Amino acid sequence: MKPSLFRKPIIGWAFYDWANSAFATTVMVVFFPVFFKQYWSGEVSVQESTFWLGIANGGASFLLAVLAPLLGTLGDRGGSRLRFLFVFTLLGVLTTAALSVVGQGHWPWAAVLFALASIGFWGGIIFYDSLLLDVAPRDRMDAVSGAGYAFGYLGGGVLLAINVWMTLDPQRFGLADASAAVKASFVSVAVWWVLFSIPTFAFVRERAAASSQHRLLSAQLIRESFGELLATFREVRRFRAAFIFLLAYWLYIDGVNTIQKMSVDYGMSIGLETSSLIQAILLVQFIGFPAALAFGWIGQRISPIVGIFVCIVVYTLVTLYATQLTSEKEFFIMAAAIGCVQGGIQALSRSYYGRLIPAERAGEFFGFYNMMGKFAAVLGPLLMGTTAVLSGNSRTAILSLVILFAGGAALLIISARKAGPQFAGIAAES
Repeated sequence: MKPSLFRKPIIGWAFYDWANSAFATTVMVVFFPVFFKQYWSGEVSVQESTFWLGIANGGASFLLAVLAPLLGTLGDRGGSRLRFLFVFTLLGVLTTAALSVVGQGHWPWAAVLFALASIGFWGGIIFYDSLLLDVAPRDRMDAVSGAGYAFGYLGGGVLLAINVWMTLDPQRFGLADASAAVKASFVSVAVWWVLFSIPTFAFVRERAAASSQHRLLSAQLIRESFGELLATFREVRRFRAAFIFLLAYWLYIDGVNTIQKMSVDYGMSIGLETSSLIQAILLVQFIGFPAALAFGWIGQRISPIVGIFVCIVVYTLVTLYATQLTSEKEFFIMAAAIGCVQGGIQALSRSYYGRLIPAERAGEFFGFYNMMGKFAAVLGPLLMGTTAVLSGNSRTAILSLVILFAGGAALLIISARKAGPQFAGIAAES
């Protein structure tokens, strides 16, 4: 009999997704971009505020992407992944709460705090992802990974709905106006993040470190970790299936990320109201909850590769559909389709990769995984921009994303054949 998913370590691990997803939805996706433009930088030119916000975000993302493998290695060698997770959580929580005290017009402080909060969010995910191998039996990783994303979609959606209500009816919550409600929302995210991460730190236990003599961060540990990281770059061909999968993941998740970023901008470009876009985001969150669970079941009972392929096909169809999108109804249909597969492709990618890597080096390998995810925001915009210039048509430019999905699918087949049927459910390479 397979062990139950309702075990304290698994529940505690999944609750971290419930906790930190509030930052992704309320802060990253909805309130911060709008509040930054309309409140903090309202008297600055749109071009200047956009430039500096891009510098802050891009710099933070690049720094984290470069350091991700090293951070993962440090966590493995020192047996400190939970400690690193706590540190990044604390950074994210404190800087998110601090956004509530930034005064009107002080956009440089808002940009810096948001960049630091983003580092806390994304840095924590490196260690959170790697802890999947500590809490989930190897034969239940797909279901556990899916449960984590499902918790995240539900938790992020619940708090976002409350925060939107706060801004629409601030007096009901004892707040002066919508601006005060947005600031209170930042505090609510910080409190939510802290409160629901408690089960993670209470119930999750990581396996013994490969080098148990290094329990604290030290210069020697950093030197040894950096040396091991360089060795991994040299020997990566030993893990061919994982390496090829990372290339596949880089391509198709770039397409996924580009669609996510394009959707709201595209909705605004065709004249949809902000309230409609927020409703669409909520729709994605609440559809994503059962969909992530369903794809976890598909990965467990059939194959994670099959589940990922289904998601890639749906994203390809969404890309084609987006070229014809003109109305609010069609935008909501697109949002619903994305909600059906967004959690699935993320959950199964994480669990399939977890099957391919050595458990004792999970932090290091998930550092590479998260590095590829952070760098997966380059090819999509580049393809779309180049195609738009050459064709003179923005709708045609969207079609260029099909190249990313096709390339990712092709490399995914190669990875599955390298891995063998015990991982992918596809005939092994002869």
